[in-house]
Amino acid sequence: MSVKTGVASLSDEITKALQEYSSEVEEGLELAKEEIAKETVKDLKKRSPKETGSYRKGWSQKKVGNARVVHNRTDYQLTHLLENGHVKRGGGRVQGIPHIRPAEEQAINAFTDRVERVIRG
Repeated sequence: MSVKTGVASLSDEITKALQEYSSEVEEGLELAKEEIAKETVKDLKKRSPKETGSYRKGWSQKKVGNARVVHNRTDYQLTHLLENGHVKRGGGRVQGIPHIRPAEEQAINAFTDRVERVIRG
């Protein structure tokens, strides 16, 4: 984009271009957050253990402030037990089923890539 301008209005043109760029980046980041959160919910629904299906179906995402939070709205109290395993009441252990950590790592990598693409334009 080339615009002929005088020295007096140069700072105005630079300010205008930077404001346009920052609003484009802001919109791109908001879209990236929403899409990555939705992809993470889908991934968690696939990876989660399914006994009755309630835990698996409970994954959702919501906007909190300026961020997106992925959470289990139905069986939130089971997440750490299923992810890490736990001790049984009569003795012994139940093995964990890693499903949250892999989804989190994938979301972080995807979001980082998306942010780099948005910033580069």
